[in-house]
Amino acid sequence: MNIEYELKYHQIEENYWWFQARRDMVFQLVQDLRLPVTAPILEIGCSGGPLLQRLSAQGYRHLTGIDVSEAGIAVAQARGIPNVSCMDGAHLDFPDASFDLVIASDVLEHIQDEAQALREWTRVLRPGGQLVVFVPAFQFLWGKHDEVNQHFRRYTAAHLAQRLHQAGLQVRRKSYWNVGLFFPTAAVRLLKRLLPAEDQPLKDDFFATPPLLNTVLRGIITAENRLLRALNAPVGVSVFALARKAA
Repeated sequence: MNIEYELKYHQIEENYWWFQARRDMVFQLVQDLRLPVTAPILEIGCSGGPLLQRLSAQGYRHLTGIDVSEAGIAVAQARGIPNVSCMDGAHLDFPDASFDLVIASDVLEHIQDEAQALREWTRVLRPGGQLVVFVPAFQFLWGKHDEVNQHFRRYTAAHLAQRLHQAGLQVRRKSYWNVGLFFPTAAVRLLKRLLPAEDQPLKDDFFATPPLLNTVLRGIITAENRLLRALNAPVGVSVFALARKAA
């Protein structure tokens, strides 16, 4: 990840509407699994640990977090979050069948060898263990935000499900996420392709939001999250899947 963007990410991830809404959705998916609080859970790409903090507050006692970013792990450790370490998400230093749940939010697109990563994630799952994975959606939405994030690809729901199946996982659910911003995002990115190329530094899509706007935007996506409890969305800026390792 671009070092300037990485520092920005760790500064805004706790309170920025987009990160808050995505954490809400991940947390909702975890809650719906009804795992015992003793279940061992691994978050790949834990960054500064806000999701781990929320899961801990809910009573989950065996949480582990890893991130390739030393800066992110330093933030998590400064917050007093235990069991976090710097580790490559495609080469896990854990024994086979270590976890009941693996969570990876916007990680897979950063890893060049996605098959290797998914094999590792499957390996550390216990039989019957589950994976929650989020990735950016649709290659035609590719933009400078992807480049500054050092992404290798974006996904369709079918593409993601196929990769999970190839890794030996059973896909229980797949859906797009962040429907409300899909059409404006698509319009802006497609329009930029029609305009003359600008000779400017790469820039991410995260823009400063006043507190009121931050609250409104989070509220819109959070309302979508509630609908996604029962429905699967046909389009979105992101896509997620819930997959299971055979018992």
